[in-house]
Amino acid sequence: MFPRKPAGQGVNTLGILSATTARFQQGGGSSSASIPATPNSTFSLSFPSTPAAEQGFAFTTEELKSIEAPATPSEGYARSQALDDLPAIRHALHTFLKGRMSESEKYCNDRDPLKERMYMTAGLGLIQMLKGLLSFEPVDIEHALESVRHASLIASQHRRPSTLTTRISSLVISENSGVGWIKGMTPVERHAELVYSECLLEKAVLGIVSSGDWITFIREFLNIRSATNTYRTLEEFIQLADKEAVARGEGPIDTSIDRDFRSGVALGVGINGLCLTLLPNSVSNVIAMFGYKAERFDALRTLAAPGGWSSNIWPDVNDSSSEASGSNSGKAAKEKRDVSQPTISQADEGLRRPCTDLTLLIFHLFISSITYSGVDLEQARAIVNYNLTLYPEGVFFLFLKGRLHVMESRPLLAIASYEKGMDLTGADYKNLKGVAQWELGLCKSTLCDYAGALPYWKAQAEEANWSKAVYRYGLATTLYDLAKTETDKDAAKKHMKEATKWFEQVPGSMKKIAGKHIPVEKFVSRKSKKFQSQGNRLLHPSLEFCYMVGAISHTPRTVFLSTIIPSLTQSLSTLASHSSKPSSYGNGTGYWDDYALAQLLYGVCLRYIAYPNLEAVESEEEKKTVEATMSTEEASKKAEESFKWIVENGTKIELDHQLVYAAHLELGRLYSCWGDLEGARRELELVNSGKPLEVNSAGRKGKYSMQNAIQVKVHAALQALDEGRRL
Repeated sequence: MFPRKPAGQGVNTLGILSATTARFQQGGGSSSASIPATPNSTFSLSFPSTPAAEQGFAFTTEELKSIEAPATPSEGYARSQALDDLPAIRHALHTFLKGRMSESEKYCNDRDPLKERMYMTAGLGLIQMLKGLLSFEPVDIEHALESVRHASLIASQHRRPSTLTTRISSLVISENSGVGWIKGMTPVERHAELVYSECLLEKAVLGIVSSGDWITFIREFLNIRSATNTYRTLEEFIQLADKEAVARGEGPIDTSIDRDFRSGVALGVGINGLCLTLLPNSVSNVIAMFGYKAERFDALRTLAAPGGWSSNIWPDVNDSSSEASGSNSGKAAKEKRDVSQPTISQADEGLRRPCTDLTLLIFHLFISSITYSGVDLEQARAIVNYNLTLYPEGVFFLFLKGRLHVMESRPLLAIASYEKGMDLTGADYKNLKGVAQWELGLCKSTLCDYAGALPYWKAQAEEANWSKAVYRYGLATTLYDLAKTETDKDAAKKHMKEATKWFEQVPGSMKKIAGKHIPVEKFVSRKSKKFQSQGNRLLHPSLEFCYMVGAISHTPRTVFLSTIIPSLTQSLSTLASHSSKPSSYGNGTGYWDDYALAQLLYGVCLRYIAYPNLEAVESEEEKKTVEATMSTEEASKKAEESFKWIVENGTKIELDHQLVYAAHLELGRLYSCWGDLEGARRELELVNSGKPLEVNSAGRKGKYSMQNAIQVKVHAALQALDEGRRL
């Protein structure tokens, strides 16, 4: 680590935003080809008049040439020439994103056989990290760690040397510490600091997921802290350099700082800031005391800057009132921006621009399941479409397009996109299919197509390593519900026998990360044990699983009405028939737990019928079908009755105490849809209080199942209420 002063106050993560955007658009000094002054003229955009239109981009020959493979070096490598490899690593990155992952990996190996080139070893380290995380095999993760450690070593050799004299003098001379230290570096040394920080983060991620003890977690946390400090100092350096350029009359930015370096700092600062905003308040308040704090919208704008993306949801930079609340609802008239295209073309982008695009998509399409603030599906759609034009066979963007369709409650389109991506995945990256298989299994399950979901769950249960307990439970519940809906008695018996086998394997498949069991694994383990204790019986396990992982919210309303609601109605009727003698239900146990679960699932489905997700895309025909079948008022009133039934009968629940807390959460969401913000906040605060909500909580020991997950959802819901957003 280079010498620096103590952190002091937290750094504004917006710091490099304006400079980064201006730098990319005006094209200052670059380590590769010069940047055209008019990026918008390098591509065109058309707007089809179909629903959820897909944008079409046309790229110039100059842009396409910018990612061609450069000539192989004919002479030996010198550290001072490290930035000459930037065009090569850019080519490797774009080849990787096109779906030719093995070709990209081979290119990095062939160009750097001695493994001495900073950017080539860094690229190989990132590829090996991805392969290790996808397979989750110990040997692959260890190989990835070795590769990242070597890349870190090579980057360290390119950094500015720090002697004992320098370290001592940094305590009294500002030029030898912090920004002053960075200012005295060569461009290669500054890039080395950037690459070294990236390697620290990669090594920390691999170390945490591969180890089950707290000691490793603490050690890697210190590496994360070190990388964060470096990013902050690099950001301060860019801010100061741009400020000095303006003072010299050479502004608005310092053109000696290349676009590749700026995009890397934007990526690091944006990711770190975004992660800080996702921490619980109790944690973020503590680390803020040490100068580590961030604003959600600052972090998102920093990540959007390298690509020139904008948003109609994020508050304006200079609007302090909306920045605090995260909402533009208080502004009388805000001009709607055209966010369908970026203001920075591929020819003008920095090296890590695709990585910032991917980070934004991960936030909008995946992290959005636990937060509302800053999520912008309009921007996500534009980023996906832009990158699919560049990489029409890019597996990552095909998968992300599938996820976008999931968010839009269009599972059939999602399935088609995921399956196309799986077909294009090479043998060397077969574990990448596991990402799509998870989503495909959930899509099919929400459609109640258990036969269609079966091969995807089976593939994960037999091959994937991320969470064998969860995958095996998903397979077991699919087989169970398939047996329940099967008309052929012999086939039903066969499915139930196989389901029983997989349920039995779930508890022994749990693993630990950082010394802790994964909450969802604890949940599926308890449900599997309950299956056995109840005489091989569970109630709607696939639907319950889809609810717990958030998949049920993306089910089309027509599926709710045609299939799920009738099935739940039948279950509720059966349960009601045993109300006078609960011991006559099943094997005499679990009556009230099942009744409460049926009511919860029934109420949740009705709420989504009344108030579908804001991101949901429906045809006019689908809307008319729903309206003709059940009115919004009828569905919402029935939903409220179901949730209140659970609250009133919570004392009778034996094991599944989480149902009471989930009922309060869902009541809060329902009242938000009604516009009853006071009622919504009251229900959510009850869950957030941490107090036992079962009147008789003596039967519960410790935490209830999925407590952390439910509290995260409650925290996100309260934040959304503060921002004036409907839940």
